[in-house]
Amino acid sequence: MTEPHPVPPEGTPPTVPQLDVRAAESPAADTPPPTGGFADRPPGYPSALVWLRAGILRDWRGVLGAFFATWFYLPVALLLAFWGGLVLAVSGLFAGGLGADDQLPQVLRDAPLLGPLLEAFLTRTGGALGGVVGFVVGFLGGFLAVLVVPWLGADAGPLTVVTGLVGTVAAAALIGVLYTLYRVLLEPRLLVVSGARQPSRREYARLRPVLDDCARRLGLPSVPRLLIEDDPVLSNARTYARHVVVTTAVLTEPDDEIAALFSHELVHWRTGDEITSAFVRGVGLPLTLAHALPTWLMRTFPHPATNFVVFLFFWPVLLTMRYVVLPLHARDVRAAEYRADLGAVLTGHVEGMRRVLERRLSFETGRSGWDEAVCATHPPHELRLDALERASVAGVSVEAGEPAVTVERLFGHSGPVGTRRTWLLVGALMLAAYAGTGGLGVVQWAFFRPQSTVDGYFSALADRDSDAALGFLTDQSGVTDRKLLAQLLRGEGYQPPTDVEISSLEREGDAATATVAYRLGGAAQTSTVSLRRDDEATAGLFHGWRVDGGLAALNAPIAGPGVRLNGVELPGAAEGPALMLLPGGYTATGPSSALSETPAETVVVGPGQSAATVQLAPVLKPAAGEAVEARVRAWLDECAKQTVAAPPGCPFRYYGSSAQKVTWKILEYPKITVELTGPASAQVATPYETQGKVQVSGTTTYFGTNSPFTEEDAFTVAGVATADGDAVAFRPAAN
Repeated sequence: MTEPHPVPPEGTPPTVPQLDVRAAESPAADTPPPTGGFADRPPGYPSALVWLRAGILRDWRGVLGAFFATWFYLPVALLLAFWGGLVLAVSGLFAGGLGADDQLPQVLRDAPLLGPLLEAFLTRTGGALGGVVGFVVGFLGGFLAVLVVPWLGADAGPLTVVTGLVGTVAAAALIGVLYTLYRVLLEPRLLVVSGARQPSRREYARLRPVLDDCARRLGLPSVPRLLIEDDPVLSNARTYARHVVVTTAVLTEPDDEIAALFSHELVHWRTGDEITSAFVRGVGLPLTLAHALPTWLMRTFPHPATNFVVFLFFWPVLLTMRYVVLPLHARDVRAAEYRADLGAVLTGHVEGMRRVLERRLSFETGRSGWDEAVCATHPPHELRLDALERASVAGVSVEAGEPAVTVERLFGHSGPVGTRRTWLLVGALMLAAYAGTGGLGVVQWAFFRPQSTVDGYFSALADRDSDAALGFLTDQSGVTDRKLLAQLLRGEGYQPPTDVEISSLEREGDAATATVAYRLGGAAQTSTVSLRRDDEATAGLFHGWRVDGGLAALNAPIAGPGVRLNGVELPGAAEGPALMLLPGGYTATGPSSALSETPAETVVVGPGQSAATVQLAPVLKPAAGEAVEARVRAWLDECAKQTVAAPPGCPFRYYGSSAQKVTWKILEYPKITVELTGPASAQVATPYETQGKVQVSGTTTYFGTNSPFTEEDAFTVAGVATADGDAVAFRPAAN
């Protein structure tokens, strides 16, 4: 920490650092070298931190006004409020003028005398009332929309609002501090650019003794850097954080008036008033920069047309600065002027200050207006003279028996930043904040990362917990029967993904993509899992992640009894929503009958899969073909037992006439084919090359003579085989 400047003995002139410019510009060869940085801060502050703190924390009204106007987007709120009020005012004007009287209740409309009066009033004034109400509603709605809506997001809980406000305050304070440091550290260069210069030898010899004497009387062991501004008309002096700039017109003033000016400016310098103003501008830096452009345009091009155009485009910024920021800050600035005038009382130059103020009083105009009365940075000179008179006449206070104005009362005591107890408390609070923040970070890392969601999702699948797995998904609306899905995961045929490993994860904003390697169905596989960050925060702090998708639709019709997944019979659903499956392996089985059976099929559903396919194709049982063939042969045997030339419903017949004593004998049974047409039905046919053979015998009568005959013929069999319980039935085709 930098030690305070020692107080020089009586008669020793204070030291002053010079402007850091090239040596050729130095006014004297024996000028001390510049120290730079914070070394030339005002005395009385143990460190630069105390100096900055004293200036920053003084004007809380100005800081609050700059913060609210800038970080709550007050110019934008005014702009939206104006246009919202204008639009609703026009709408209300037409709506009120055209239909205000229609809104009058029928009871009041029918009232004698009162009804006609109210109807006439609304008819003639409804448009104006509608316009006024519309403007008020639109203005308030637009204004509050900008101020309130940003804090009412989807996840804007009380804690979120508080943390957002704290973050905004921290950002504004940081920008304010950085801007203040910029103004202080670069102040020499900024003043040179603005036109200030080093004093010449003659100017230095004229002003420096007066400045040293005033500093000695104020108890200041050092003085700010002295710079000159070329203005031979206006006698003026301005104080910055590390400099005092006087105009060349001051050189022609009497010594006591110069001393009064220096006494005033030294108080400004010692109390750090420029630090206060710089911090207020820094807190509202975006608004300050936005206000600088129209101000520069109106100052550079002073013309009513220019002012009108500038106001037309920048009126929200101009009005915000004029009616919010400047009035609040000007109050502290005017108080600082009263305080600085007391420096002339302490140095014994009251008469010089009085003459300066009285001379300027003759040039002062009236203060009838907002800018002159409220936004003015300097009090009226008459009131300054009055305050100066009271301070100089009071002399010694009757109650205390001591001078009413002293250096200690004027400058106060600038001790260290805080006591040991304060620093211990601050350290404990910071440690608790760091521990709490670190703990929250650990919780976020452990439970609310995208990786944690992926791990939890696959762990729920490994535990066969369908409800837990669904809890990790962004959309669960496709699951119409959660109980059925739970039964499927607990079934014996379910295979969860195993050996899960996240090989890579890429995040972009609120979306993330994880590449996951796992084993499923005995094979190593890789899938891409998409994740999305939750809009709602857990406990108002933690935003977790959910798997985007995660369900696969079974795109096969599941109808009829006997269809099972993992041993769980599925309901018939020829139409309606598809069955949604979680990732894993499922064993699908179909119905079985005496005629057919459905082989088991494994359905593999990957994590990034959106649809799954299952065939469930029934096949003919090996024994079913033999059973059908036996039923066909039995039927043929029954046909062969008949003794007619054309057995009804049979596949063979004798086409000769007057056949008698007909007998049939099957020489060779046909070889049939059985082709399934459904789980319980099959088409029976006979290929041409495997036709059967039948022998028919009997006698025929020809012109009274009986002649025996024996013939052979080929025949085929066709029909439908069906499952009849545990047996097989055969129905021949119509002949």
